[in-house]
Amino acid sequence: MSDQPVTSVQAASQADAQQPEVLTQRRGKTLLITLNRPQARNAVNLPLAEGVAAALDLLDADDELVVGVLTGAGKGFCAGMDLKAFVSGERPWVGERGFAGIVRRGPEKPLIAAIEGFALAGGLEVALACDLIVAARGARLGIPEVKRGLVAAGGGLLRLPRRIPYHLALELALTGEPISAERGHELGLVNRLADEGAAAAVALEWAEQIATGAPLSLIASKRIVEQQYDWSAQEMWDRQEEISAPVFSSQDAIEGSKAFAEKRPPDWSGR
Repeated sequence: MSDQPVTSVQAASQADAQQPEVLTQRRGKTLLITLNRPQARNAVNLPLAEGVAAALDLLDADDELVVGVLTGAGKGFCAGMDLKAFVSGERPWVGERGFAGIVRRGPEKPLIAAIEGFALAGGLEVALACDLIVAARGARLGIPEVKRGLVAAGGGLLRLPRRIPYHLALELALTGEPISAERGHELGLVNRLADEGAAAAVALEWAEQIATGAPLSLIASKRIVEQQYDWSAQEMWDRQEEISAPVFSSQDAIEGSKAFAEKRPPDWSGR
């Protein structure tokens, strides 16, 4: 599939036709999603949250798309919630997807965050809601909500202790001070480092590699890793089988085995 032009995915009644808050672009089997409020450091207002939710709906619904990359326009990824809009009474939550249209329920398909400059407060929480993180060297990552009389309730306090050691997660939460992308990489919070200005390119290259996998296998693998935190030792094998069994009986499972035996690339159908 050839690359398709950038489009807006947010509701026309709320979008500025000249400056849509969220852009999408098909890059082969990858959907590139761009937060597009650079003049506001890509801060999350309601139109941006609705645009993200719509982009994730598109990613999940389109069988030709296998993986997504989420990045920010301008000098940074996202500075968090738009506090001016918050003070005026706006709440950038979208249905069951939650804050920013992503933090409570992300897409079924793999999603990579590509961070330049900064991912702070709700911006880091948006990145944590993604499955993988690429960050440019020198980027700042943090949850400074305590300095604003707020709480990092968009997943920062829930996901950070699962990604990095407890005391380091608490240090970020209580001091509000950011860490560098390099430090995040040392801690395992950031998967891959990129040169400044190259985070999206690195993420897109990685997405292309991931997209060679079988679509059903990718979705099932992500679900198992996401959900296994809550499984007891008694139920974990049964719960895993519930998710994986349809993959083993799929057309792609047969195709993958045949392709391996015939020493050729598989032709996935997603069925």
